[in-house]
Amino acid sequence: MRFHLTRFALATGFALTEHGRNRFAMVLVILFVPLWTTLAYLAMPDTPAHLRLHATGETLAPHGNELTEISGALNAVTLITGFMMFAATFSGNRFDRRLAMAGYPRAHLVLAKVTALALISAAVAAYATAVTCLAWSPRQPLLLAAALFSAGLTYGALGVGFGSVLRREVEGMFAIVMTSIIDLALQNPVMSAGADNPVMRYLPSYGAMQASTAAGFSTTPVPRYLAVQLTWFAGAALIALMGFRRSTRSTLPVNAQFPEPVPGSGAPSLPTPRRTVEPSAPDTKAP
Repeated sequence: MRFHLTRFALATGFALTEHGRNRFAMVLVILFVPLWTTLAYLAMPDTPAHLRLHATGETLAPHGNELTEISGALNAVTLITGFMMFAATFSGNRFDRRLAMAGYPRAHLVLAKVTALALISAAVAAYATAVTCLAWSPRQPLLLAAALFSAGLTYGALGVGFGSVLRREVEGMFAIVMTSIIDLALQNPVMSAGADNPVMRYLPSYGAMQASTAAGFSTTPVPRYLAVQLTWFAGAALIALMGFRRSTRSTLPVNAQFPEPVPGSGAPSLPTPRRTVEPSAPDTKAP
């Protein structure tokens, strides 16, 4: 047990150190979250937006700027967690691969990434919830924080998956940004007339959007939709696990034979090609 705890703690330290070096992400957390949510609250009109919330079955008429701020908070959390996990995975792929090939347990590396993702998502979600509560008072702030946290988990897992399979950094950035924008813009009734379309249920942050809207404008708890979002996280985590396994696998042949060093020299010698001995023809001559 001590062996596993030591390996897990060491891998978690590696993961958190990698995130700590990403100063640009820290600037995004400090500045982008309040900037984006405040602009969404101030720039959008406060005209009531009539909608039917599927999570509770209620017909609500929240102010458009408050509803857009919730969507903006979700967008900020998903972008930041996705970006941080992608950047750490993309830059640390070679290091993880060397650790795995040296015999470091992959399970400990995966658990360390999940722990780092949970800590980052919790911190960003709590910060975004606090910023939102400074502008107006959601009905259920704890539910709002839980919804933001689950959305951050989902996009963080997607960031790990993108970082494991994509070859260029710009590809991962584009994938995360476009996924988050399309996902959340289509679900905002202020921006999209088709927000009630049944197709929205298949978007990655549908559960978090329903739960956060209920947290802002209803007193009804919606654990089912948090479970829906966690299901999305589980699916994204499975994809990320497959990508991580692929990126840390050994590329050496299974039956690879390494050259043996020549006696008296420090350099290895090339192996001598094996010759196939052909059977000789039978001797037909009589004795």
